[in-house]
Amino acid sequence: MNEEILISGRMNPHIDPTLGIWGWEIPLYLFLGGLAAGILFFASLYTLLGREKELPTAVRKATFLVPIILIVGLGALFLDLKNKLYFWQLYTTIRIESPMSWGAWILMLITPLSMAWCLSYWRDLAPGWKYKLEWLEYIEKLVNKYRKPMAWILIVSSVILGIYTGILLSAFNARPLWNTSILGPLFLVSGLSTGAATIMWLSKEQLERSLFSKIDLLLIGIEVFFIIHLFMGFMASNAAQIEAAGLFLGGAYTLPFWIGVVVLGLIVPAILEIMELRGRKIPVAIPALLILFGGLIFRFIMVDAGQISSYLY
Repeated sequence: MNEEILISGRMNPHIDPTLGIWGWEIPLYLFLGGLAAGILFFASLYTLLGREKELPTAVRKATFLVPIILIVGLGALFLDLKNKLYFWQLYTTIRIESPMSWGAWILMLITPLSMAWCLSYWRDLAPGWKYKLEWLEYIEKLVNKYRKPMAWILIVSSVILGIYTGILLSAFNARPLWNTSILGPLFLVSGLSTGAATIMWLSKEQLERSLFSKIDLLLIGIEVFFIIHLFMGFMASNAAQIEAAGLFLGGAYTLPFWIGVVVLGLIVPAILEIMELRGRKIPVAIPALLILFGGLIFRFIMVDAGQISSYLY
């Protein structure tokens, strides 16, 4: 018989408070929000730069995914709500200090705008298409007339959406793993990278693929820099954040994070993209899927590990 000596009540299970309220819905929503933000950012950026004809996938084709991505993400968010019938109350107030309020309102803005953007390009996919409802034609004309101002709104709102997915976590001061200002920029860059990978995957134009492959390499480099900076910050901080970093440095999340996110989601696709740019025959789907996989796993790990981390030690 094994004897166990308890020297403190802290050693009993369920004594220390833990946060275990977020399941698969939140990381999936954070991933899809970042992906939608990345696609819309590049669509609006290259519209403002007047490169619509050179980069048709970035400006037009890929954006047709955005409303679907946002609706699925919002569906996941809705499933996470405990009191689903009261979700509308988020829209009865604006709280500047609340990232959740920022997220609710930015989604309220960006979702219909992304639908209107797609509507304005629908006849490119279906030439000769005639709308049965006059108000749809009115929206199409309105977007075509004011496309540049709309692109300015979308580029700003997509950056807010992308960075908010990280700030939503970092606003939880009680969780040392999330309590860092790096998370917002890191989630934004990760979202831009997944958006660039999606455009690269969908594009049939060599020029466009090469451009987004180079952009993605730059974004991967920035992501790696932020990840290094994230752990340097933890290791130079208090005991709770050093312990939180330990979850990834020998703890339970070491292999999933360093192999799943860093190696398979960043380093391997970067090597494949460099090889493809140097003329090797690399199926574009492989690095693109790895980047999307890495972005998804990254959010699942950060949400899960963050709930375990605690200032009690």
